[in-house]
Amino acid sequence: MSFEEMKAYIDDHTTYSPNPRYDLPTSEKTFPGGAHARIEISGIESASNLRAMVDEAETRGVTIHRVISLVKGATLLDDEELRRFAAVGADAEVELLVNPAQNRKWDTGRQYTSGEEGIVSGMRIRGHDMMSSYLQEIDRCIQAGIRGFLVTDEGILALLEAMRSEGIIPEEVKFKVSVFAGHGTAPGGILLQSLGADSFNPLADLTLPQIASIRSGGVDIPLDIYMSLVESMGGFQRFHEAADIARIAAPVYFKIEPGPSEGELYNTWIDARSPEYLDNLARTRVKIAQIITEWIERSEHDIEMNEYKDDLAIPKP
Repeated sequence: MSFEEMKAYIDDHTTYSPNPRYDLPTSEKTFPGGAHARIEISGIESASNLRAMVDEAETRGVTIHRVISLVKGATLLDDEELRRFAAVGADAEVELLVNPAQNRKWDTGRQYTSGEEGIVSGMRIRGHDMMSSYLQEIDRCIQAGIRGFLVTDEGILALLEAMRSEGIIPEEVKFKVSVFAGHGTAPGGILLQSLGADSFNPLADLTLPQIASIRSGGVDIPLDIYMSLVESMGGFQRFHEAADIARIAAPVYFKIEPGPSEGELYNTWIDARSPEYLDNLARTRVKIAQIITEWIERSEHDIEMNEYKDDLAIPKP
């Protein structure tokens, strides 16, 4: 089979193009309520940290729809802290998506962190003991009122979706696939939504044509696009592209996560080192959200961002 035959097959049998969409087609999709774009703040790690974010958002008049939280793992909050965290999210009517367990650099297995080659193992669940711990943490979070989770493993996603379909997990619970799953194409997005993903975070450094290829290629779920990224993963800011990203990728969450590195921000010692550190960073993230919103408002594109929240997985403490 020649490459031309391969391209012909893709054109005839799939919803996506074999080439990037340099024509940057406008997405016809929106969120429920009609918005093209929403704000997603990442890295909110405690109730006080969440309260600082909420207060700053109220001061600046910025609507935050979604928070990617407890990146260090819900394991590191005791039961009362977890309930308090859910209660703050419920009062603020913010969707909280949490990372159930510390399945990153802090797992007992070290292959993932073993230099340049270990990274190819990916950030997946390692062994059935880890899967069991992960599911126990999801149960604990649901009991505390959390209704959204960050997922890095496609197999676990399929399992969680089966449980949600059977009513073992409440139907209003949402699953977001992390950037660490490593997807950056329309086929990847279609796979994830078929497995039960409610949104997914493509690779952080995609160009506008690459992003447009995902949305125009048959992916219906929201895309979570980095607008501000930790330095260890590139450290870029792409505020000026906000309106173009919303136009081609809607419905899209603008993801905001500045800082040095995830390992430094979310390790176990960060709260003890400086209780104010993440609170101040949360306020900075809200300021960035305001800047992005202002770039949207001065754009020539008709991009809607509104306060509709009926579809969110808001905690139920």
